[in-house]
Amino acid sequence: MQTPPLHLPDGLGIRPARDSDRPFIESLYNTTRNDLRLIDAEADFIESLIEQQQQAQTVGYGNQFPNAMYFIIEKQGERIGRIVIDFGPNEIRIIDVALIPMARGKGYGTGIIRALKHAAGSACSPLVLSVYKSNPAARQLYEQEGFRVEQSDQMIDQMAWYPTYS
Repeated sequence: MQTPPLHLPDGLGIRPARDSDRPFIESLYNTTRNDLRLIDAEADFIESLIEQQQQAQTVGYGNQFPNAMYFIIEKQGERIGRIVIDFGPNEIRIIDVALIPMARGKGYGTGIIRALKHAAGSACSPLVLSVYKSNPAARQLYEQEGFRVEQSDQMIDQMAWYPTYS
């Protein structure tokens, strides 16, 4: 399936991740794991645990989605996030999206999701994702953008958005 280009708002851009982005990606992941900082343990142990979790995530994504593409989200040329997308034969899957703390709550995530919906609609493909139930802000964004829960377990909701055909 050929995926159409993304049309992003507000000076946002997406480019393929490079090896030189690794420190940024590691730092970004670190900002997403404040839950682990609540553990009653020494700071060195917690930082080591966060690093192990990031490595496990990287390996897990590679095993589960070997053809996934890794992108850096930029705002006027500055790195503000990362997105992992798998362009499968029957769907486009958002595997992971994360923004730096200063970029959260500014509508950039909404802009990215809308651009991906546009691309998925142009490709006549559903856009699917998983969201942790412990992340109500993300779930609210996805629901506002027309995603619906298709499967659910104790921790995760599987959501999908389907293009409309006229």
